[in-house]
Amino acid sequence: MSDAPIIVWFRRDLRVSDHPSLSAAQATGRPVIPLFILDEVVETLGAAAKWRMGLGIDHFQKTIAKIGSKLILRRGKAVDVLLDLIAETGAGEVYWSRAYDPASIARDTEVKANLKGISFTGHLLYEPWLPKTKVGENFKVYTPFWRHVRAGFDIDAPLPAVTHLCIPSEWPKSDVLLDWKMSANMHRGSTVVAKFVHVGERAAVIRLNKFLDTAVEGYKSDRDFPMKPATSGLSENLTYGEISPRTVFNAGQLALEQGKQGAEHFLKELVWREFAYHLLWNFPKLDEICWRREWEDFSWRGENSDATAWKQGRTGQSFVDAGMRELYTTGTMHNRLRMIVGSYLTKHLQTDWRVGLKWFEDCLIDWDPAANAMGWQWIAGCGPDAAPYFRVFNPGLQSEKFDKDEGYRNTWLHTGKHVNAQAFFDAIPISWELTPDTKNITEIIELSQGRKRALDAYSFFKERQTQK
Repeated sequence: MSDAPIIVWFRRDLRVSDHPSLSAAQATGRPVIPLFILDEVVETLGAAAKWRMGLGIDHFQKTIAKIGSKLILRRGKAVDVLLDLIAETGAGEVYWSRAYDPASIARDTEVKANLKGISFTGHLLYEPWLPKTKVGENFKVYTPFWRHVRAGFDIDAPLPAVTHLCIPSEWPKSDVLLDWKMSANMHRGSTVVAKFVHVGERAAVIRLNKFLDTAVEGYKSDRDFPMKPATSGLSENLTYGEISPRTVFNAGQLALEQGKQGAEHFLKELVWREFAYHLLWNFPKLDEICWRREWEDFSWRGENSDATAWKQGRTGQSFVDAGMRELYTTGTMHNRLRMIVGSYLTKHLQTDWRVGLKWFEDCLIDWDPAANAMGWQWIAGCGPDAAPYFRVFNPGLQSEKFDKDEGYRNTWLHTGKHVNAQAFFDAIPISWELTPDTKNITEIIELSQGRKRALDAYSFFKERQTQK
Protein backbone atom coordinates (compact mmCIF):
# COMPACT_ATOMS: atom_id res chain seq x y z
CA MET A 1 0.00 0.00 0.00
CA SER A 2 1.49 3.32 -1.06
CA ASP A 3 0.22 5.14 2.03
CA ALA A 4 1.14 2.41 4.52
CA PRO A 5 3.34 3.66 7.37
CA ILE A 6 7.05 2.92 7.55
CA ILE A 7 8.54 1.82 10.85
CA VAL A 8 12.00 3.29 11.44
CA TRP A 9 13.67 1.06 14.00
CA PHE A 10 16.32 2.96 15.95
CA ARG A 11 19.16 1.05 17.61
CA ARG A 12 22.58 2.70 17.89
CA ASP A 13 21.62 5.69 15.75
CA LEU A 14 19.91 8.15 18.09
CA ARG A 15 20.06 11.25 15.89
CA VAL A 16 18.15 13.04 13.13
CA SER A 17 21.17 14.38 11.19
CA ASP A 18 22.97 12.26 8.59
CA HIS A 19 20.55 9.40 9.17
CA PRO A 20 20.11 7.47 5.89
CA SER A 21 17.21 5.26 7.00
CA LEU A 22 15.25 8.13 8.55
CA SER A 23 15.90 10.38 5.53
CA ALA A 24 14.79 7.61 3.17
CA ALA A 25 11.57 7.12 5.12
CA GLN A 26 10.89 10.84 5.13
CA ALA A 27 11.45 11.03 1.36
CA THR A 28 8.59 8.59 0.69
CA GLY A 29 6.05 11.07 2.01
CA ARG A 30 4.40 8.26 3.95
CA PRO A 31 3.68 8.22 7.68
CA VAL A 32 6.71 7.29 9.78
CA ILE A 33 6.59 5.44 13.09
CA PRO A 34 9.89 5.85 14.98
CA LEU A 35 10.53 2.84 17.22
CA PHE A 36 13.03 1.72 19.84
CA ILE A 37 12.94 -1.85 21.14
CA LEU A 38 14.42 -3.03 24.41
CA ASP A 39 15.23 -6.31 22.69
CA GLU A 40 17.43 -9.34 23.21
CA VAL A 41 20.58 -7.41 22.27
CA VAL A 42 19.96 -4.34 24.41
CA GLU A 43 18.97 -6.50 27.39
CA THR A 44 22.47 -8.02 27.50
CA LEU A 45 24.35 -4.71 27.65
CA GLY A 46 26.64 -4.13 30.62
CA ALA A 47 25.40 -2.02 33.51
CA ALA A 48 26.93 1.31 32.44
CA ALA A 49 26.18 0.91 28.73
CA LYS A 50 22.55 -0.03 29.36
CA TRP A 51 22.09 2.90 31.72
CA ARG A 52 23.71 5.29 29.23
CA MET A 53 21.52 3.89 26.46
CA GLY A 54 18.52 4.76 28.61
CA LEU A 55 19.73 8.36 28.90
CA GLY A 56 20.18 8.47 25.14
CA ILE A 57 16.66 7.18 24.52
CA ASP A 58 15.17 9.69 26.94
CA HIS A 59 16.96 12.53 25.17
CA PHE A 60 16.07 11.21 21.72
CA GLN A 61 12.37 11.08 22.64
CA LYS A 62 12.55 14.83 23.13
CA THR A 63 14.44 15.30 19.86
CA ILE A 64 11.81 13.36 17.91
CA ALA A 65 9.04 15.32 19.61
CA LYS A 66 10.65 18.60 18.46
CA ILE A 67 10.12 17.58 14.82
CA GLY A 68 6.47 16.79 15.49
CA SER A 69 6.76 13.04 15.83
CA LYS A 70 6.90 10.44 18.61
CA LEU A 71 9.33 7.69 19.57
CA ILE A 72 7.42 4.49 20.32
CA LEU A 73 8.97 2.21 22.95
CA ARG A 74 8.37 -1.53 23.05
CA ARG A 75 10.05 -4.37 24.94
CA GLY A 76 10.55 -7.95 23.80
CA LYS A 77 12.19 -10.12 21.16
CA ALA A 78 12.78 -7.86 18.16
CA VAL A 79 11.08 -9.96 15.49
CA ASP A 80 7.98 -10.49 17.68
CA VAL A 81 7.68 -6.80 18.55
CA LEU A 82 8.03 -5.77 14.90
CA LEU A 83 5.48 -8.30 13.65
CA ASP A 84 3.01 -7.19 16.32
CA LEU A 85 3.51 -3.52 15.46
CA ILE A 86 3.09 -4.20 11.75
CA ALA A 87 -0.18 -5.99 12.48
CA GLU A 88 -1.37 -3.07 14.66
CA THR A 89 -0.46 -0.27 12.26
CA GLY A 90 -0.54 -1.83 8.81
CA ALA A 91 3.05 -0.75 8.26
CA GLY A 92 4.47 -1.74 4.89
CA GLU A 93 8.19 -1.85 5.65
CA VAL A 94 10.71 -1.55 8.45
CA TYR A 95 13.82 0.59 7.92
CA TRP A 96 16.91 0.39 10.14
CA SER A 97 20.63 1.20 10.27
CA ARG A 98 22.93 -1.79 9.97
CA ALA A 99 24.81 -3.17 12.96
CA TYR A 100 27.86 -5.39 12.62
CA ASP A 101 28.45 -7.24 15.88
CA PRO A 102 27.50 -10.95 15.95
CA ALA A 103 24.56 -10.56 18.36
CA SER A 104 22.99 -7.82 16.24
CA ILE A 105 23.62 -9.72 13.02
CA ALA A 106 21.85 -12.80 14.40
CA ARG A 107 18.89 -10.67 15.50
CA ASP A 108 18.66 -8.79 12.21
CA THR A 109 18.96 -11.96 10.13
CA GLU A 110 15.94 -13.39 11.90
CA VAL A 111 14.04 -10.14 11.40
CA LYS A 112 14.79 -10.08 7.66
CA ALA A 113 13.59 -13.66 7.30
CA ASN A 114 10.19 -12.81 8.77
CA LEU A 115 9.21 -9.41 7.42
CA LYS A 116 9.88 -6.83 4.73
CA GLY A 117 12.79 -4.72 5.88
CA ILE A 118 15.44 -2.48 4.36
CA SER A 119 18.76 -1.84 6.07
CA PHE A 120 20.89 1.26 5.55
CA THR A 121 24.43 2.42 6.31
CA GLY A 122 25.10 4.89 9.07
CA HIS A 123 27.08 3.34 11.94
CA LEU A 124 30.35 3.18 9.98
CA LEU A 125 32.04 5.17 7.23
CA TYR A 126 31.79 2.18 4.88
CA GLU A 127 30.84 -1.47 5.03
CA PRO A 128 33.39 -3.62 6.88
CA TRP A 129 33.55 -6.24 4.12
CA LEU A 130 34.64 -3.76 1.44
CA PRO A 131 38.35 -3.04 2.16
CA LYS A 132 40.57 -5.70 0.55
CA THR A 133 44.27 -6.05 -0.02
CA LYS A 134 45.67 -6.14 -3.56
CA VAL A 135 45.28 -9.92 -3.54
CA GLY A 136 41.70 -9.73 -2.36
CA GLU A 137 42.27 -10.67 1.27
CA ASN A 138 41.03 -9.03 4.44
CA PHE A 139 43.39 -6.60 6.13
CA LYS A 140 45.14 -7.86 9.25
CA VAL A 141 47.39 -4.86 10.01
CA TYR A 142 46.16 -1.32 10.61
CA THR A 143 48.76 0.79 8.76
CA PRO A 144 48.11 -0.67 5.28
CA PHE A 145 44.38 -0.57 6.09
CA TRP A 146 44.65 3.17 6.77
CA ARG A 147 46.63 3.78 3.59
CA HIS A 148 44.09 1.83 1.58
CA VAL A 149 41.20 3.81 3.03
CA ARG A 150 42.84 7.18 2.46
CA ALA A 151 43.80 6.30 -1.10
CA GLY A 152 40.68 4.55 -2.27
CA PHE A 153 37.59 5.60 -0.33
CA ASP A 154 35.61 8.79 -0.77
CA ILE A 155 33.41 9.67 2.18
CA ASP A 156 30.13 11.29 1.12
CA ALA A 157 28.97 14.52 2.70
CA PRO A 158 26.57 14.09 5.64
CA LEU A 159 22.85 14.18 4.92
CA PRO A 160 20.90 17.20 6.22
CA ALA A 161 18.90 16.85 9.41
CA VAL A 162 15.35 15.56 9.15
CA THR A 163 13.17 18.44 10.33
CA HIS A 164 9.70 16.93 9.98
CA LEU A 165 7.99 13.57 9.57
CA CYS A 166 4.57 12.61 8.28
CA ILE A 167 2.70 11.15 11.25
CA PRO A 168 0.29 8.18 11.29
CA SER A 169 -3.45 8.73 11.69
CA GLU A 170 -3.27 6.98 15.04
CA TRP A 171 -0.26 6.37 17.24
CA PRO A 172 0.31 2.86 18.59
CA LYS A 173 0.72 2.42 22.33
CA SER A 174 4.16 2.96 23.80
CA ASP A 175 5.92 1.68 26.90
CA VAL A 176 7.07 4.17 29.54
CA LEU A 177 10.87 4.41 29.63
CA LEU A 178 11.07 4.57 33.43
CA ASP A 179 9.28 1.22 33.63
CA TRP A 180 12.24 -0.39 31.86
CA LYS A 181 14.55 0.41 34.82
CA MET A 182 17.61 0.57 32.59
CA SER A 183 19.68 1.97 35.46
CA ALA A 184 18.92 -0.95 37.80
CA ASN A 185 22.38 -2.54 37.64
CA MET A 186 24.15 0.78 38.24
CA HIS A 187 22.82 0.97 41.81
CA ARG A 188 24.12 4.07 43.58
CA GLY A 189 26.81 4.67 40.96
CA SER A 190 24.41 6.21 38.44
CA THR A 191 24.15 9.54 40.29
CA VAL A 192 27.95 9.84 40.28
CA VAL A 193 28.57 8.83 36.68
CA ALA A 194 25.72 11.08 35.51
CA LYS A 195 27.90 14.12 36.22
CA PHE A 196 30.33 13.05 33.49
CA VAL A 197 28.05 12.16 30.56
CA HIS A 198 27.38 14.26 27.46
CA VAL A 199 24.08 13.02 26.09
CA GLY A 200 22.50 13.69 22.72
CA GLU A 201 23.18 14.99 19.26
CA ARG A 202 23.64 18.62 20.24
CA ALA A 203 26.15 17.73 22.95
CA ALA A 204 28.08 15.64 20.41
CA VAL A 205 28.25 18.48 17.88
CA ILE A 206 29.40 20.89 20.59
CA ARG A 207 32.12 18.42 21.55
CA LEU A 208 33.26 18.06 17.95
CA ASN A 209 33.35 21.80 17.28
CA LYS A 210 35.13 22.57 20.53
CA PHE A 211 37.77 19.94 19.80
CA LEU A 212 38.40 21.21 16.27
CA ASP A 213 38.51 24.83 17.45
CA THR A 214 40.78 24.39 20.45
CA ALA A 215 42.52 21.02 20.67
CA VAL A 216 43.08 19.44 17.29
CA GLU A 217 46.26 21.43 16.67
CA GLY A 218 48.02 19.60 19.49
CA TYR A 219 46.18 16.30 19.20
CA LYS A 220 49.09 14.18 17.98
CA SER A 221 51.54 15.41 20.62
CA ASP A 222 49.16 15.86 23.57
CA ARG A 223 46.61 13.06 23.29
CA ASP A 224 48.65 10.66 25.51
CA PHE A 225 48.68 13.05 28.49
CA PRO A 226 45.56 12.35 30.54
CA MET A 227 45.44 15.78 32.19
CA LYS A 228 45.55 17.69 28.92
CA PRO A 229 42.19 18.49 27.24
CA ALA A 230 43.53 17.07 24.00
CA THR A 231 40.92 14.51 22.93
CA SER A 232 37.40 14.86 21.53
CA GLY A 233 35.49 12.57 23.91
CA LEU A 234 33.31 11.56 20.97
CA SER A 235 33.61 7.81 21.56
CA GLU A 236 30.63 8.09 23.93
CA ASN A 237 28.42 9.73 21.32
CA LEU A 238 29.60 7.57 18.43
CA THR A 239 28.69 4.50 20.48
CA TYR A 240 25.01 5.46 20.57
CA GLY A 241 24.95 7.07 17.15
CA GLU A 242 24.32 10.53 18.55
CA ILE A 243 26.69 11.74 15.86
CA SER A 244 27.58 9.93 12.67
CA PRO A 245 31.16 8.91 11.84
CA ARG A 246 30.66 10.58 8.47
CA THR A 247 29.92 13.91 10.18
CA VAL A 248 33.05 13.56 12.30
CA PHE A 249 35.23 12.46 9.37
CA ASN A 250 34.16 15.30 7.09
CA ALA A 251 34.72 17.85 9.84
CA GLY A 252 38.17 16.39 10.48
CA GLN A 253 38.93 16.39 6.77
CA LEU A 254 38.01 20.08 6.55
CA ALA A 255 40.31 20.83 9.49
CA LEU A 256 43.09 18.97 7.67
CA GLU A 257 42.50 21.01 4.51
CA GLN A 258 42.68 24.16 6.63
CA GLY A 259 46.16 23.09 7.71
CA LYS A 260 45.32 22.28 11.32
CA GLN A 261 48.07 20.15 12.79
CA GLY A 262 46.80 16.94 14.36
CA ALA A 263 43.77 16.59 12.10
CA GLU A 264 45.22 13.70 10.12
CA HIS A 265 46.05 11.79 13.30
CA PHE A 266 42.49 12.39 14.49
CA LEU A 267 41.20 10.88 11.24
CA LYS A 268 43.50 7.90 11.79
CA GLU A 269 41.87 7.27 15.16
CA LEU A 270 38.42 7.37 13.56
CA VAL A 271 39.57 4.84 10.95
CA TRP A 272 41.00 2.70 13.78
CA ARG A 273 37.36 2.28 14.85
CA GLU A 274 36.56 1.14 11.31
CA PHE A 275 39.45 -1.32 11.42
CA ALA A 276 38.02 -2.84 14.59
CA TYR A 277 34.73 -3.54 12.81
CA HIS A 278 36.60 -4.87 9.78
CA LEU A 279 38.26 -7.43 12.09
CA LEU A 280 35.05 -8.24 13.94
CA TRP A 281 33.14 -8.77 10.72
CA ASN A 282 35.75 -11.19 9.42
CA PHE A 283 36.38 -12.81 12.82
CA PRO A 284 33.03 -12.76 14.66
CA LYS A 285 34.44 -14.35 17.82
CA LEU A 286 36.90 -11.53 18.38
CA ASP A 287 35.57 -11.03 21.91
CA GLU A 288 35.73 -14.75 22.73
CA ILE A 289 38.74 -16.37 21.05
CA CYS A 290 42.30 -15.21 20.53
CA TRP A 291 42.76 -13.76 17.07
CA ARG A 292 46.11 -15.54 17.00
CA ARG A 293 44.63 -18.96 17.66
CA GLU A 294 47.79 -20.42 19.17
CA TRP A 295 47.35 -18.09 22.15
CA GLU A 296 44.37 -20.13 23.31
CA ASP A 297 47.00 -22.45 24.79
CA PHE A 298 48.66 -19.71 26.83
CA SER A 299 48.42 -20.17 30.62
CA TRP A 300 46.57 -17.00 31.56
CA ARG A 301 44.72 -17.04 34.86
CA GLY A 302 40.97 -16.65 35.02
CA GLU A 303 39.21 -14.58 37.68
CA ASN A 304 41.49 -14.25 40.72
CA SER A 305 42.09 -12.08 43.77
CA ASP A 306 44.67 -9.96 41.95
CA ALA A 307 42.16 -9.23 39.19
CA THR A 308 39.63 -8.21 41.86
CA ALA A 309 42.17 -5.76 43.29
CA TRP A 310 42.74 -4.44 39.76
CA LYS A 311 39.01 -3.86 39.27
CA GLN A 312 38.79 -2.02 42.58
CA GLY A 313 41.78 0.23 41.92
CA ARG A 314 43.96 -1.17 44.70
CA THR A 315 46.91 -2.82 42.95
CA GLY A 316 49.45 -0.59 44.67
CA GLN A 317 50.48 0.88 41.31
CA SER A 318 49.23 4.46 41.46
CA PHE A 319 48.87 5.04 37.71
CA VAL A 320 46.92 1.79 37.29
CA ASP A 321 44.74 2.47 40.31
CA ALA A 322 44.01 6.02 39.15
CA GLY A 323 42.89 4.70 35.77
CA MET A 324 40.61 2.08 37.27
CA ARG A 325 39.05 4.64 39.58
CA GLU A 326 38.47 7.03 36.70
CA LEU A 327 36.69 4.17 34.91
CA TYR A 328 34.33 3.40 37.77
CA THR A 329 33.61 7.05 38.56
CA THR A 330 33.08 8.42 35.04
CA GLY A 331 32.29 5.38 32.88
CA THR A 332 35.26 6.27 30.67
CA MET A 333 39.04 6.08 30.81
CA HIS A 334 41.75 7.96 28.98
CA ASN A 335 43.05 5.82 26.12
CA ARG A 336 46.66 5.84 27.33
CA LEU A 337 45.45 4.49 30.67
CA ARG A 338 43.37 1.80 28.91
CA MET A 339 46.60 0.46 27.43
CA ILE A 340 48.48 0.69 30.72
CA VAL A 341 45.85 -1.00 32.90
CA GLY A 342 45.25 -3.64 30.21
CA SER A 343 48.95 -4.44 29.98
CA TYR A 344 49.24 -4.61 33.76
CA LEU A 345 46.34 -7.07 34.03
CA THR A 346 47.43 -9.37 31.22
CA LYS A 347 51.21 -9.15 31.63
CA HIS A 348 52.11 -8.31 35.24
CA LEU A 349 49.12 -10.14 36.72
CA GLN A 350 49.07 -12.90 34.06
CA THR A 351 45.27 -12.65 33.86
CA ASP A 352 43.18 -13.57 30.81
CA TRP A 353 42.32 -10.60 28.63
CA ARG A 354 38.67 -11.72 28.65
CA VAL A 355 38.48 -10.88 32.36
CA GLY A 356 39.38 -7.28 31.55
CA LEU A 357 37.16 -7.22 28.49
CA LYS A 358 34.11 -8.21 30.55
CA TRP A 359 34.88 -5.62 33.24
CA PHE A 360 35.16 -2.85 30.65
CA GLU A 361 31.96 -4.09 29.03
CA ASP A 362 30.17 -3.63 32.34
CA CYS A 363 31.73 -0.28 33.29
CA LEU A 364 32.17 1.75 30.08
CA ILE A 365 29.54 4.22 28.91
CA ASP A 366 31.36 4.28 25.54
CA TRP A 367 31.49 0.49 25.28
CA ASP A 368 31.80 -0.62 21.68
CA PRO A 369 31.81 -4.35 20.84
CA ALA A 370 34.48 -4.09 18.14
CA ALA A 371 36.81 -1.52 19.73
CA ASN A 372 36.70 -3.21 23.13
CA ALA A 373 37.51 -6.65 21.74
CA MET A 374 40.28 -5.47 19.43
CA GLY A 375 41.76 -3.24 22.12
CA TRP A 376 42.03 -6.05 24.63
CA GLN A 377 43.48 -8.52 22.15
CA TRP A 378 45.95 -5.90 20.93
CA ILE A 379 47.26 -5.12 24.40
CA ALA A 380 47.31 -8.78 25.48
CA GLY A 381 49.48 -9.68 22.49
CA CYS A 382 47.12 -12.24 20.97
CA GLY A 383 45.54 -9.88 18.46
CA PRO A 384 46.46 -8.24 15.15
CA ASP A 385 49.73 -6.63 16.13
CA ALA A 386 53.35 -6.96 15.07
CA ALA A 387 54.66 -6.60 18.66
CA PRO A 388 52.77 -9.15 20.73
CA TYR A 389 53.45 -10.36 24.25
CA PHE A 390 56.88 -8.83 24.77
CA ARG A 391 55.37 -5.32 24.81
CA VAL A 392 54.96 -4.77 28.56
CA PHE A 393 53.97 -1.27 29.64
CA ASN A 394 55.76 -0.15 32.81
CA PRO A 395 53.22 1.91 34.82
CA GLY A 396 56.04 3.65 36.69
CA LEU A 397 57.83 4.82 33.55
CA GLN A 398 54.53 5.64 31.86
CA SER A 399 53.51 7.88 34.77
CA GLU A 400 56.86 9.66 34.68
CA LYS A 401 56.40 10.34 31.00
CA PHE A 402 52.72 11.25 30.86
CA ASP A 403 51.89 12.37 34.43
CA LYS A 404 55.15 13.78 35.72
CA ASP A 405 53.53 16.30 38.07
CA GLU A 406 51.14 13.60 39.35
CA GLY A 407 48.10 15.68 38.42
CA TYR A 408 46.15 12.71 37.08
CA ARG A 409 47.05 10.42 39.95
CA ASN A 410 46.16 13.07 42.53
CA THR A 411 42.84 13.72 40.81
CA TRP A 412 41.75 10.13 41.29
CA LEU A 413 43.66 9.09 44.42
CA HIS A 414 43.99 12.19 46.64
CA THR A 415 40.62 12.35 48.40
CA GLY A 416 41.72 15.22 50.60
CA LYS A 417 42.10 17.63 47.70
CA HIS A 418 40.12 16.31 44.73
CA VAL A 419 36.37 15.84 44.49
CA ASN A 420 36.77 13.21 41.77
CA ALA A 421 38.83 11.01 44.08
CA GLN A 422 36.08 11.17 46.70
CA ALA A 423 33.40 10.52 44.06
CA PHE A 424 34.87 7.07 43.48
CA PHE A 425 33.90 6.09 47.02
CA ASP A 426 30.41 7.48 46.47
CA ALA A 427 30.01 5.25 43.40
CA ILE A 428 31.47 1.89 44.42
CA PRO A 429 29.46 -0.88 46.11
CA ILE A 430 29.53 -0.72 49.90
CA SER A 431 30.40 -4.43 49.83
CA TRP A 432 33.88 -3.56 48.54
CA GLU A 433 34.63 -2.18 52.02
CA LEU A 434 37.27 0.23 50.70
CA THR A 435 38.44 3.33 52.55
CA PRO A 436 40.09 6.47 51.14
CA ASP A 437 43.30 5.61 52.97
CA THR A 438 45.68 4.37 50.26
CA LYS A 439 48.59 3.81 52.65
CA ASN A 440 47.37 0.33 53.50
CA ILE A 441 47.36 -0.80 49.87
CA THR A 442 50.33 -3.04 49.24
CA GLU A 443 51.89 -3.55 45.83
CA ILE A 444 50.69 -6.83 44.29
CA ILE A 445 53.93 -7.40 42.44
CA GLU A 446 57.07 -5.34 41.98
CA LEU A 447 57.17 -4.01 38.43
CA SER A 448 60.49 -5.50 37.31
CA GLN A 449 59.48 -8.82 38.82
CA GLY A 450 56.15 -8.70 37.02
CA ARG A 451 57.84 -7.92 33.72
CA LYS A 452 60.30 -10.77 34.16
CA ARG A 453 57.49 -13.17 35.04
CA ALA A 454 55.56 -12.12 31.93
CA LEU A 455 58.53 -12.51 29.60
CA ASP A 456 59.47 -15.85 31.15
CA ALA A 457 55.94 -17.08 30.57
CA TYR A 458 56.11 -15.83 26.99
CA SER A 459 59.45 -17.58 26.36
CA PHE A 460 58.15 -20.83 27.82
CA PHE A 461 55.04 -20.59 25.68
CA LYS A 462 57.00 -19.93 22.49
CA GLU A 463 59.36 -22.84 23.24
CA ARG A 464 56.41 -25.14 23.82
CA GLN A 465 54.80 -23.98 20.58
CA THR A 466 58.02 -24.71 18.68
CA GLN A 467 58.13 -28.24 20.06
CA LYS A 468 54.62 -29.05 18.87
